[in-house]
Amino acid sequence: MAMAETIALDGARKQRGDLTRSRIRWMILGVVLGFVLVGGRLVQLGMVETDQTIEGQTRDAITATRPPILDRNGLEMAVDIRVPSLYAEPRRIVDVEEAVEKLRTVLPDLDESWLRNRLTGEQGFVWVKRELTPAIEQQVMRLGIPGIDFITESKRFYPGMREASHILGSTNVDNQGISGIERYMDTESVALLQELGLARGNALTPVELSVDMRVQHVMYAQLTDAMTRYQAIATAGVMMDIRTGEVVALASLPDFDPNEPSTALVKDTFNRVTSGIFEVGSIFKTITLAGSLDAGAVSMTDTFDARFGVRFGRYTISDFRGKNRILSLPEVFKYSSNIGTIRVMQAMGADNFRAFLTTIGLDRRVPFELPEMRLPSVKSSFAEVEAATASFGHGLSVSMLHMAAAYSAIANGGNYIAPTLYKREMADAEAVYQRVLAPETSAAMRYLLRLNALEGSGTQMNRETLGYRTGGKTGTAEKVVDGAYSSSKVTNFFASVFPMDAPRYAMVIMVDEPKAENPQSGTTAGWNAGAVSGRIIQRVAPMLGVAPDFSEALDRDLVPVTLR
Repeated sequence: MAMAETIALDGARKQRGDLTRSRIRWMILGVVLGFVLVGGRLVQLGMVETDQTIEGQTRDAITATRPPILDRNGLEMAVDIRVPSLYAEPRRIVDVEEAVEKLRTVLPDLDESWLRNRLTGEQGFVWVKRELTPAIEQQVMRLGIPGIDFITESKRFYPGMREASHILGSTNVDNQGISGIERYMDTESVALLQELGLARGNALTPVELSVDMRVQHVMYAQLTDAMTRYQAIATAGVMMDIRTGEVVALASLPDFDPNEPSTALVKDTFNRVTSGIFEVGSIFKTITLAGSLDAGAVSMTDTFDARFGVRFGRYTISDFRGKNRILSLPEVFKYSSNIGTIRVMQAMGADNFRAFLTTIGLDRRVPFELPEMRLPSVKSSFAEVEAATASFGHGLSVSMLHMAAAYSAIANGGNYIAPTLYKREMADAEAVYQRVLAPETSAAMRYLLRLNALEGSGTQMNRETLGYRTGGKTGTAEKVVDGAYSSSKVTNFFASVFPMDAPRYAMVIMVDEPKAENPQSGTTAGWNAGAVSGRIIQRVAPMLGVAPDFSEALDRDLVPVTLR
């Protein structure tokens, strides 16, 4: 009995031992198979090239930087700041619905359906929301969602906000220049630096512009004031150094905020200085007189019959508030006589007059950095009536920058210098001078410009700038409405130069469709564009190192009584 029990117990033990060994063998096999599967997956993953792009854009490009932009005094106009941007790796997201729900607790403006679609699928990387704040970044990271992460991008920031928007332009969300000097920089050097990898995480050499932000601020403030004061639909202005061609200030209203590039899409926010062309009215008479004097067709002592209008077929061109008498050449200018100006042009000849417009650069694109440029509208040849109207600024359209460059040449001794937004040394400027007038002609025109400020249509400007020896010319151009000129809608211009005893700066100001400031003022250019010019010069002249001089002897030298 005992023997039988012992045999039975040994058999049971042997059976359990065999079962245990069998289980161990299966367990070892399962572990080995698991290691084989994991190893195979690791090998597979190791053979797959990692996607280093986010929606087709390389991470290096995303983190690329742009050089700071400084004004001529070292003030920052545009800088890069580092901002976090949220992206997702859909293939790593475990629970899409949970991820959507959690993300919308921090970013409730994200559309639920759109976000769900973004997080679904096998894509490597997709943007969720770009250019967020560090606080938002921390809140999202606390959610602990697998497959959700941030990358630090470069974002352009413009400390001056709107003040220099048309100079700087703006960049898109990928920090690429889309307008203004930002776009020009990309076409020149920035894009190359980024392509070579030199613009990633490196401090790039700042770009120094010719702009003086002190002057820019004054011009912007006065143009803003003019919009309200004269109930105008637009204002614009540009000032340049007549010796070097450096643009010191440039503004156009309505404008936009470069920190919000979409605001540039609002109607009428285009740059009126470079991409707007206008019939500029009587400021063009300065061009006509300069060409005729330089050709020797007229002289400062000549007289012109302005008693009767000039007739072309059924049309007669007359003067606004004409003197109806014989006028000397200085009187033609200071009384802004259309009749007298036509006579001056006719002495030169229509063909020679048209050729001079080419000489002084008014029939082609101004060489300038801003991409927002428009070609002038000037016919290749003039019939007699076309030359007559063109002589006083009607029937042809040019930009304000064209006029600023032309006035600079007229005042600086007769040398055309292409304007620039970059700093330019005097020696470099002189190397690219183009002689367009004799020095004697330039001196005669400086006299006429100062005479007009003292006794002609520029007196409103002169009252604002006593001591700063300004000179200038008004232009009131009737706008074309329904195919005809309108006497109620005008665009006003004032072109000025200062200081006239040692000319340094030229400026052109525009006020579009102004209303009368008071019952006495009217809407002619002297009362608005001229007054704005005076207020700007009075404030910026000290900044630019122009000292006031109230000496009457100085004006007697500038404008001899014998020539008036």
